[in-house]
Formats: sequence, C-alpha cells, structure tokens
Amino acid sequence: MQRHRGDPITTETRINDRIRVPEVRLVGPNGEQVGIVRIEDALRLAQESELDLVEVAAQARPPVCKLMDYGKFKYESAQKARESRRNQQLTVIKEQKLRPKIDTHDYETKRGHVIRFLEGGNKVKVTIMFRGREQSRPELGYRLLQRLAEDIGDLAVVEASPKQDGRNMTMVLAPTKKPGKKPSSSNASEASAEEPAEAEA
Repeated sequence: MQRHRGDPITTETRINDRIRVPEVRLVGPNGEQVGIVRIEDALRLAQESELDLVEVAAQARPPVCKLMDYGKFKYESAQKARESRRNQQLTVIKEQKLRPKIDTHDYETKRGHVIRFLEGGNKVKVTIMFRGREQSRPELGYRLLQRLAEDIGDLAVVEASPKQDGRNMTMVLAPTKKPGKKPSSSNASEASAEEPAEAEA
C-alpha cells in the first residue's frame, strides 16, 4: 500500500509522510511494542508490510505510531459509530392513550400495555385525551395518571409529572427494572386483546 501523500487527512490523525518527527515509539500491527525507532525506519517498515504508519498518541514523547491498514481502520471505526447510533435509537418512547372516564376493563387493558412496554425496557408516554366538556375537568385526568403511577409503582418511576398540553394531559414513565420480568397472566391476556400503541418518533 502506497503512502497517502496527497490524501485529505483530519487534523487529529497524521499518517505516513505527514508524521514529521525524528523518531517515534512504534507499535506493530498486532499491538506488539517495537520500541523507539527513527521515522525513516518506521516508514520503511510500513512500506515493506504494505501498511500505513498512523500516529495514535501525538502528545507522547516521542509520539506513538502504529502499523495498520488505515483505510480498513477508518471503515471499521465508521461501522462502530453507526452501530452505536443505531443502538441509541432503539430506546424509544411508547405512547398509551386513555380517556378520563375510562371503564375498569379498558383501564386494565391499557395498564397491561404500559406494563409490557416498561418490562421491554421502554419509556412510556401516557396521554389522557379530553373531549368537549371533559376539558373543564382536568382533575379527572390527573387522578387517573396518579392511579396508574401507583398501580405500576414497582415497575416505573415518573420521569415527567402530569402536565396539561392543549386538549391532552401527559405523563412520562421510565422503567426501574431490566427487561425480562413477565407480566401476570391476567395482564398478559388483556394486553393481547388490543393492538399495541405506536411508538412515538
């Protein structure tokens, strides 16, 4: 592999002929310590091995350089960065909507969904939807959210307290336990009776 004499390089990383010091502490391609060598010898070893000489610790005295395939290194680093971002995006907020005058059966069903989301490691945004005259009774929504928080207190903490948002009142719950615990049979059967709420983007 030829030296990247004309390739654009970030200011953070110097490779090959861009390393302008008299000597470097050289690390081999498998992490073995070669020792302090003249820059001319390090560049010759890189060329003979068809690898790049990459500065990995510029602040050291002398700077630490490693023999590696820099193109492959950059590709793998980009892959790891993408994977890291993808893993972060897996943490989504599920949403569960309720009406302030919900009946007991529907409440149990919705609670089952919330429990399932929490046990899956997801946060849950619970939304109370007010219609018509219900908007003049925000205390109904507040009491319902408080009831739900108390009912699942062993599974979640209230990350965002109930607050009015136009016609809706919202509360955000965050799981306190790692995924894995199974819901009770009654909750599991009720949860399966209705499609899960869509995840909020």
